[in-house]
Amino acid sequence: MPEDQPGRTDDEEFVTERFGAESLVRSAADDIERAAEAALRPRNLDEFVGQRVVRDQLSLVLQAARARGRAPDHVLLSGPPGLGKTTLAMIIAAELGTSLRVTSGPAIQHAGDLAAVLSSLEEGEVLFIDEIHRLARPAEELLYVAMEDFRVDVIVGKGAGASAIPLALPPFTVVGATTRAGLLPAPLRDRFGFTGHLDFYATDELERVLLRSAGLLGVPLAHEAAAEIASRSRGTPRISNRLLRRVRDWAEIRGDGTLSLSAARAALEVYEVDELGLDRLDRAVLTALCTRFGGGPVGLTTLAVAVGEEPETVETVAEPFLVREGLVGRTPRGRIALPAAWTHLGLDVPHTAGTLFG
Repeated sequence: MPEDQPGRTDDEEFVTERFGAESLVRSAADDIERAAEAALRPRNLDEFVGQRVVRDQLSLVLQAARARGRAPDHVLLSGPPGLGKTTLAMIIAAELGTSLRVTSGPAIQHAGDLAAVLSSLEEGEVLFIDEIHRLARPAEELLYVAMEDFRVDVIVGKGAGASAIPLALPPFTVVGATTRAGLLPAPLRDRFGFTGHLDFYATDELERVLLRSAGLLGVPLAHEAAAEIASRSRGTPRISNRLLRRVRDWAEIRGDGTLSLSAARAALEVYEVDELGLDRLDRAVLTALCTRFGGGPVGLTTLAVAVGEEPETVETVAEPFLVREGLVGRTPRGRIALPAAWTHLGLDVPHTAGTLFG
């Protein structure tokens, strides 16, 4: 770390050197984080916190299937990333006492890839397809028949002499997960017997998630600290657990090992996660809108240039949460800062703020 770099504190250097500069409040996860999450996943529906409606409905579907001794209907889980779709797929397999086969839409680009997976399934197995809306069209059409009739048509030969040989499949259950249910074609969506939409978590639900995770990690977490972390987690358990691990790191290195309210606040300040759960990029977008462009409207490309990011990053990473929290509005003329944005930045709200919304 260069010693002449201006404006950096010891805490900021500690963060960058040890953990890098990645954002802590993004709902996506890489392979390393997924491995860390595995130890914290609930193993059955009774341990699963939140999503009461989906949990109760899914419990009924699974109990009925077990009572009949048959594979349950195919299950589609939709909702933003980080809310527990993969965890529920694992729980479904565990509740049914069967194994889970995992793949993803981007990994299946040809019908033959999917046929190979389907033909290797055993009776009652659960096939989990993450990001199912990204399946290639030929694979989608093969999956239609497999889900409805439990068969795949194997093409033998080429050209005019090619023929399709039907291959029977044992009964199985597809669990599809998607963050963009609107992109699923109707024929595929209609083949799911149960569809559950996962919503963002309430703060008290995230507190329960954090207390459970802290127990599994073997760290003492005060209830006040759990509430503080939960309030900055954007309603997402994945972010809660990520922040919990970072607060634990701060407590072990800079504190006495106890995850108290003061430790949580100090750690989250180091990692630049504010009271609403906004990070550096979020605040940069708000600051640019309010101070450089007078609240807008301003085009996405211009806004991205102002904060030094790609337009896709601003649109897909920062903007959804800012819009959901009522800080930013999207209009036909561009993005505008709403009154809550000015207030959050400690600025006076102009009388024209938000008047262009809609």
